[in-house]
Amino acid sequence: QLQLVESGGGLVNPGESLTLSCAVSGSQLDYYYIGWFRQAPGKERDIVSCISKTDDTADYAESVKGRFTTSRDNDKNMVDHHKNSLKPEDDSVYFCAADFMTGYLCLYQTYGHWGQGNQVTVSS
Repeated sequence: QLQLVESGGGLVNPGESLTLSCAVSGSQLDYYYIGWFRQAPGKERDIVSCISKTDDTADYAESVKGRFTTSRDNDKNMVDHHKNSLKPEDDSVYFCAADFMTGYLCLYQTYGHWGQGNQVTVSS
């Protein structure tokens, strides 16, 4: 059974940086596309980034391009999500997710395995 566990959330000031990590267990990481999503209260779950199976090639939502980067270490079964220049509108619960077949579409409906979510609060 594939399991994903996020870590690294917390409270930061606007303009600061934060890294979320996603530890994957139960299978080899390079079998899976990995997506990062976020969901604010009362809003839909939105894509933030989705990364290829084998390297750091990733697509990003327009709202985070140039500020967020996603990287993976398949040997360590870890995916990191670096956030720079955080804004109050980035305040959200962030989820990592994995999909074997169609994760490259970057749609949350295609992802079958999810972490528990991790709160990132951006506030002064």
